Amino acid sequence: MAKSSYRTALVTGASSGIGEQIARVLAGRGCGLTLVARRTERLDALAVELRERVPVDWIAADLATEDGVELVEQRLAERPPELLVNNAGVSSGGNFHELPVEAEVAEVRLNVLALLRLTHAVLPAMLRAGHGGILNVSSIAGNQPLPGFATYGATKAFVTSFTESLAFEVRGTGVHVTVLKPGYTYTEMSAGAPDPASLPGRLLWLDAEQVATAAVDAVTSGRLHSVPGATWKIADAVTQSLPRAWVRTLSSRVRAT
Repeated sequence: MAKSSYRTALVTGASSGIGEQIARVLAGRGCGLTLVARRTERLDALAVELRERVPVDWIAADLATEDGVELVEQRLAERPPELLVNNAGVSSGGNFHELPVEAEVAEVRLNVLALLRLTHAVLPAMLRAGHGGILNVSSIAGNQPLPGFATYGATKAFVTSFTESLAFEVRGTGVHVTVLKPGYTYTEMSAGAPDPASLPGRLLWLDAEQVATAAVDAVTSGRLHSVPGATWKIADAVTQSLPRAWVRTLSSRVRAT
């Protein structure tokens, strides 16, 4: 499949982790950026650094709120980028009935509704131009039930299914839609992660820059799925091919151990 380069991109959740690394990869490839996140100091510092390579501006917005989503929707309408990266997301852990419902609702707003609305805001302009890309950050967690992370797993299942459906809807239009499904990834949020030199670290954990590079390569190549890392490619293939009842059983046993 022919590759498609992007001259401009808007990246949500760009102040740290995978989103920050995606911004760095895109800047290294000459793509001008609009960075979106809540933390203004981090956004400004990253923008100053990346401006040495490409034009960069930023928007401070909390995409779990109506005001934050509307602000970014307005930017997308006024200045549609050639690539939209829906990376902003959050995870909560614990038994669902024991978690504050307000936080779970906010998680759905950010992981699902913001992604849906920003995609809807930019896709018509891309289709009119006959060129564009949308990269949605999901997770291997969306492949199966996830006891202890019920809301998070469900939001990522939505992102994966939504992205796959969009990809078929826009096939042949010049717009590429890609879903990124990483496994465990070292970021500042991965407290308690194993030493990268340990066996679990080497087998199961991914570097955020590695994940970002794989994601950008996938959307520029027009591939629907990006699953970085050999171990996670195998895990993805297994969970996709096994009967759903088997996957549920395996997931419950993982929680039990």
